[in-house]
Amino acid sequence: MKDKDIKTDESSFGFATNAVRAGHQRTNENEHSEPIFTTSSFVFSSAAEAAARFSGEEPGNIYSRFTNPTVRVFEQRLASLENAECCVATASGMSAITATILGLLSTGDHIVSSRSIFGTTTVLLTNIIARLGIESTFVDLSDLGAWEDAIRPETKLLFLETPSNPLGELVDITALSELAHKHGCLLAVDNCLCTPALQKPLNLGADIVIHSATKYIDGQGRCMGGAVCGTNDVVGEGVFGFLRSAGPTMSAFNAWVFLKGLETLKLRMTAHSAAALELAEWLEQQPEVKTVYYPGLQSHPQYELAKTQQSGFGGVVSFELNGGKDESWRLIDSTRLLSITANLGDAKTTITHPATTTHGRLTLEQRSEAGISDSLIRVAVGLEEIDDIKDDLLRGMR
Repeated sequence: MKDKDIKTDESSFGFATNAVRAGHQRTNENEHSEPIFTTSSFVFSSAAEAAARFSGEEPGNIYSRFTNPTVRVFEQRLASLENAECCVATASGMSAITATILGLLSTGDHIVSSRSIFGTTTVLLTNIIARLGIESTFVDLSDLGAWEDAIRPETKLLFLETPSNPLGELVDITALSELAHKHGCLLAVDNCLCTPALQKPLNLGADIVIHSATKYIDGQGRCMGGAVCGTNDVVGEGVFGFLRSAGPTMSAFNAWVFLKGLETLKLRMTAHSAAALELAEWLEQQPEVKTVYYPGLQSHPQYELAKTQQSGFGGVVSFELNGGKDESWRLIDSTRLLSITANLGDAKTTITHPATTTHGRLTLEQRSEAGISDSLIRVAVGLEEIDDIKDDLLRGMR
């Protein structure tokens, strides 16, 4: 290894340094930026080497469905940021959740999940995973007693988002991890809204961290991807084993885009958080707004917990208007700057009506239990001037 090659042990570096450099070992071309390996397969020097690679006796590239150098750099870099032993990259955030469940659970196992999760995740658990004989029970995110009451002898996994999308609810990760481990369960945390720049669930006792890289890790709404981070024996064997055979694979090009996103992640999350806090405080002062949901507000019931387990509050602000769906749609349709789209984590501010988009496939009862009202609006604050965002929202309030 040349003196100026990247160190393989990133433990001595800070977050921002690892976000820029971790995982990259230069090829013989001595490139500065990480290369994109757009190849489906790799050539072996002999039949014996091919056999050794396929059997796992020898490490190395085999087939890009499960071994690709560009994807591997992304996995190693994200693992370093999450303080994880390993990371498995997938084709989307939903495939990361699916790979976790199907890679680690079997028919007859049981999941306890927060009901304050992304609507499609609820659909996945109730309409698809349930067909395989894996049942899920949904509980209030912050109620530790409800979590414990829902655990059965067959419970293998506790799953949650914190902060939740779109209401910004939290749970004490340390306390819930202790509860999970007392009952022999794994704790999986969807860290999409915070990213490791603001929160590190593994440091707080979680076993698995799941990402939709499509969101803040990309940062500019360009590519689809997901990731699962954790230990070698859980993620490196169970989740990777599912990916190798089932193939929800991240493309090399998308991995390269996500690598570029990681380079600016800390800067962007700091900027998103600052702008979102200012917007949330401003929304609280508007007479047309009934309630604002943002963990950085002192009025948030879990504000103190958020300060304890997060280094920032994130970029998602939700609020309810005085009125219902008609008033919410009118405000959304009145905007000229904000993008009406259900994606989040973009440099461009987005706005959506969760009850009819991200949570639109849930039943009325499920939406009510999750706190998704017809008057709720979600804004994922981007990187524009905050006064321009405020002015755009005012179009529908006056």
